Amino acid sequence: MKKFDYSLDFFNLNFRNNPELYCVGRGEQGVLLVEPYKSEILPHWRFKNPEIATESSNKIYQMFLTYLEQDDFVGADMARKFLQMGYTRSRRYANHKSGKKYRQNPQKAKSKLAEKEARQEVLPLDIDPIKAKSAEIFKAQWQEAKSNRKYQQLLKNHREEKEIDRSGTRAN
Repeated sequence: MKKFDYSLDFFNLNFRNNPELYCVGRGEQGVLLVEPYKSEILPHWRFKNPEIATESSNKIYQMFLTYLEQDDFVGADMARKFLQMGYTRSRRYANHKSGKKYRQNPQKAKSKLAEKEARQEVLPLDIDPIKAKSAEIFKAQWQEAKSNRKYQQLLKNHREEKEIDRSGTRAN
């Protein structure tokens, strides 16, 4: 799997006009960078409680389906990423009220060793059943989105096109 390209000029790049530049990456990579989709989806992304999570995940899933109807893979993938992020963030807050999993932020570590040490200092669990329910709601929508047949086909097509762009010839 190709890594997400963080070197692009996200402030000036419109991925609806340049879908060939989009890289899926892993998990939620780029979810808060890829425009205009971030600005379209982010206002609907909420997980404070199960009622809000249900409304939010339903709206984002409907946006996902609309992007699919338009054969807009980048939009569909971004909606899928927001659903996934709804799950992971609400799960994080379900486990840790502060939203912080580690005592120190491993991403701000000065070395690989310091990052490894920071990742070993996990804060104790403080389970919030309300956020856990929100996580379940988002997870169900995320799983439905990522297993959608049309989404899977568009994902395959996008990866094949990226492979052709890189090699200049169709990959078998």
